[in-house]
Amino acid sequence: MTSTVPGKRARRRPRGAQRPARRRTARRYLVRRWTVLGSLLAVTGLVVLIFFTPVLGANTVEVTGTKDLTADEVRAAAAIEPGTPLATLDTDEIATRVRQLPRVGSVDVSRSFPATVELVITERTPVAVAVRDDGTHLFDAEGVDYGTVKATPAGLPVLDASGDHSTRAATAVLAGIPPQLSGIVVAVTARTPTDIRLTLVDQRVVKWGDARNVPRKAAVLGALLTQQGKTFDVAAPDFPTIS
Repeated sequence: MTSTVPGKRARRRPRGAQRPARRRTARRYLVRRWTVLGSLLAVTGLVVLIFFTPVLGANTVEVTGTKDLTADEVRAAAAIEPGTPLATLDTDEIATRVRQLPRVGSVDVSRSFPATVELVITERTPVAVAVRDDGTHLFDAEGVDYGTVKATPAGLPVLDASGDHSTRAATAVLAGIPPQLSGIVVAVTARTPTDIRLTLVDQRVVKWGDARNVPRKAAVLGALLTQQGKTFDVAAPDFPTIS
């Protein structure tokens, strides 16, 4: 037995009325499809533009921070192929190539869109010199022999060290002492890394010892230099001596 609800009849949509709805659904589907396809094409085009064309390529290499080096020397060492897409540049590799220049202490490589590579150079600063047959060698705070000049720069102490370890210890001391002390040092000797000696402008000698406790030793020495004596021993700064 079939029951019906009094007063209500099932309504059916005419066949002709269903067609516009289907067309609207089809149009919405096509619009979404073309929107997705258009987005994919746009992204693909952007990727190609950035990574595979010279439009956003390295057309300019800016160099700042140089003193003794020239910008062209840095550009040559960087060896950046003109037009190389900025996005594909290996900045670490570029920095490694530039650091091969002896005078370069550090380099910062960055991209500046749309078409510039920026190289910021920090050159090494000499703290001592060594006079040899081929000229005057410059040494920085890390004990690196990074350059040779014909004329000895004024105001830098002469270094006499035996071996790389002794050289690094001596230059670390020179880099760490205050300007008022470094300004009166005319020579530094290091027979071993623990036997560093400073010669002052008035020929007084400072037995410095090793490269540890530089600020403490410098402070003690400053007080000792007000007293009479020819040799000042601050190797053990808590027990300094004068002779």
